[in-house]
This record gives sequence, C-alpha cells and structure tokens, in this order.
Amino acid sequence: MSASDLFIRPLNRPSLALTALLLSSAVSIGTAWAQPAPVITEADIERARREQPHITDEDMARARQKYRAPSEAELNAAPVPAQPNIDALPQPKTNAPIDLEALAKGYSAQSDAMAQAQGFATGPGLFVFISLSMPQATLQRLVDQAARAQASIFIRGFAGGSLRATVAQVQGLIGQRQVAIQIDPQAFDRFTIERVPSFVLVRDGTRPVSCASGTCALPEGFLRTTGDVSLDYALEHMQRRAPQFAKVVDGFLRRIKGQGN
Repeated sequence: MSASDLFIRPLNRPSLALTALLLSSAVSIGTAWAQPAPVITEADIERARREQPHITDEDMARARQKYRAPSEAELNAAPVPAQPNIDALPQPKTNAPIDLEALAKGYSAQSDAMAQAQGFATGPGLFVFISLSMPQATLQRLVDQAARAQASIFIRGFAGGSLRATVAQVQGLIGQRQVAIQIDPQAFDRFTIERVPSFVLVRDGTRPVSCASGTCALPEGFLRTTGDVSLDYALEHMQRRAPQFAKVVDGFLRRIKGQGN
C-alpha cells in the first residue's frame, strides 16, 4: 500500500466511524432546525411599552421656559459692536510720495545678494563641485588651483552626516589657502551635477530662473564639464569646446598660472 492509497481510499469508501460521525451531525442539525421560533406575547409588548419614556405636555412647557428664544425687546436692547475708528490709527509722519526708484534699487540689491548666494555673482564665476570622499591627492590639487583661480568649491552635504567632522576635514583640506567652500545641495541641482568632480563656468550677467529645483541657470549662460582632471585642464577643454567663452576662460587660466588677478 502506497502513501497515495492511504490518502485516496477514505474518500472513495468511508469507514464506519466516518459514517457514524456524519449521521450524528445530521441528527444534530435536524434537531437544531426543528427548534420552534420564540413566541412574543402581549405581556412582552406591554412590558416594552412601559419601559419607553413618556413625554408629557408639562415636560414640553418646562423645556420651552428653560430654553426660550429672546424677545424682540431683548434683541433691541443688546449692545451693538462698535465700528473701528480709522482716524485713530497712527498716521505716517510725512505725506511724501513713495519713491519707486528707491524701492526698485532695494529690490535689485536684494536680488543680487540672493543671486550671489545661489552661485550667480557679479562677473564670471567658476565653481568646482567635489565630494569629501574623493582621494586626498585629488582634493588637495583642486583646492590649490581653486584658491589661485579664485573659484568657489561646492560640496553636497556633511561628511558622514556630521557637521563637526565636516568642519575638521575642510579645515585640514584648506590649510592656509584663501578659498571659499560652500555646503549647498541645491547648487548640485541648479547646475544638474550628477558626478564629481564637475566644473561650471558661469558667464557674466547670468541670472537665475525658476525651475523644479528652485532656481537654475539658463543653458546658454554657463558651461559644465565632468571628469577626474585638474582645473586648468577642464578650463582648456571648455575653451576648445565653446570659443565664445575663450576670453573668460583665459582670465581664470592666467590666475592659475600666476599671471593675473
């Protein structure tokens, strides 16, 4: 006898014990079906009627007296809220007309400050995007060239999520050099930086425009190149690729070589 025989045979020919169990269940079910439905008598209906609350006319009169609506005389006697006195508000000391030119200059100055904070400074800008996880030799070379070219360095975030560790690593990287390093993840989105190191050259007069990441630079306003190369090599590559930027590139190359301010 196989294992499958043990499984199939009881289904094809029930045993006496199984038959007795089925008959017993059928008797139990038949007994349950045969039980009569409960009968509701007049006494049950009368008892349920007595348990229901009975609201009389006196109850309704007391409720109207307790929660009565105000009369017309009471409504007329209610105080009316005073209207604000506009003449009592502080008045300006002078009636001079608004200086629209001053407002425009103030807005322009604020816009320039915001643009500078977003990487759009007055004059051409050179930005180097790095990660502190890059090899130290590469970082030291880029920081040295960025200091001489007066370029700004951008990193996306904190090293290991720690501000203290980031500051210590940046200080050790800069040393005595005069170079600006900014932690600005939005700058990576602004110029669509997907790999590091990346180099961005922004043309003079480029202004930010609205985009999905907040603000972006117009495509014709900047150049971008990516690769594990030196800053001077990246600039020379930009100069060959976009001759219209040649004069701007030449100015940064002269700084790197110590031939200009």
